[in-house]
Amino acid sequence: MKRREFVALIGGAVAAWPRLAYAQQTSDRVRRIGALMAYTKDDPEDQQRVAAFQAGLKQSGWIEGRNIQGDYRWYAGDVDRARSAAKELVGLKPDVILVGASIGLVTLRQETRSIPLVFVAVTDPVGLGLVESLARPGGNATGFTFFEFSVGTKLLEALQQIAPRVRRIALMYTPNSPVYSQYLGAIDAIGPSTGMTLIKTPVRDASEIESAIEAVGREPDSGLMVMPEPFFPVHRKLIVELAARYKLPTIYPFRSFTADGGLMSYSVDVVDLYQRAAGYVDRILKGSPVADMPVQQPTKYELVINLKTAKALGLEVPPSLLARADEVIE
Repeated sequence: MKRREFVALIGGAVAAWPRLAYAQQTSDRVRRIGALMAYTKDDPEDQQRVAAFQAGLKQSGWIEGRNIQGDYRWYAGDVDRARSAAKELVGLKPDVILVGASIGLVTLRQETRSIPLVFVAVTDPVGLGLVESLARPGGNATGFTFFEFSVGTKLLEALQQIAPRVRRIALMYTPNSPVYSQYLGAIDAIGPSTGMTLIKTPVRDASEIESAIEAVGREPDSGLMVMPEPFFPVHRKLIVELAARYKLPTIYPFRSFTADGGLMSYSVDVVDLYQRAAGYVDRILKGSPVADMPVQQPTKYELVINLKTAKALGLEVPPSLLARADEVIE
């Protein structure tokens, strides 16, 4: 080899060393992932979601304590807690934040427009002004949507099928939700055609839940529909217990209610969404721009019926409804 070629080769290698060293440092450093979860730390449903998310990360080579550090916070469906936890997470300067439900995403967007956010179970992120479009969200947030607003009509129709004697249905919601009015609006649109009286029932805490269900239970031929908001699963044992006490046919938007003794639920498989969200976090950590990653819609829905509860309420489940059920609890 000529001296000039040798010097050029060595010079090129030396020039490349800083880039190689930087690449090695980047790949080896522990990445920080924040998570703002919608329920509570000891809630079995949220534990399943965290486990599914971590399993998805592991499949992509991200392992807690080795190359990632997870910082988890829970806000229990409460707006004030969400704000506090969002501020705390942003202060940790993570590489990406996972966030559950509309309340969590709204509060995080108020705290940061630069940290990438991967959301799960958010209803109408375009309408809320959180993304520009589903195909190209723009900004710093993308992820997985929840129900469309029309699901309220599906819940109502299913409740009518299983409890045809019901003439009054209380629509229980929390005014703190950023999307409650849209859900109620979709139900209002079909209200007159149902032949039922629909009673809007706002609640803000456990005592108001108890008072509201007691008031509904005092009226004959009444039923209850719980709206899809994270505030309610946090109080699901109380709601299920009160519905049983007052013999109220009730339909829920999450499977966990039915597993805990509720009559019936129609829901998105949210645990599946958390596992899929890990794939988006992986892509972001590897350099994919959030603005170009399309928002995905749910593909798995679950109709679950609790036959034991139906029997206790004196209800006979129509064969057509049983045939549609994805799971029957006996």
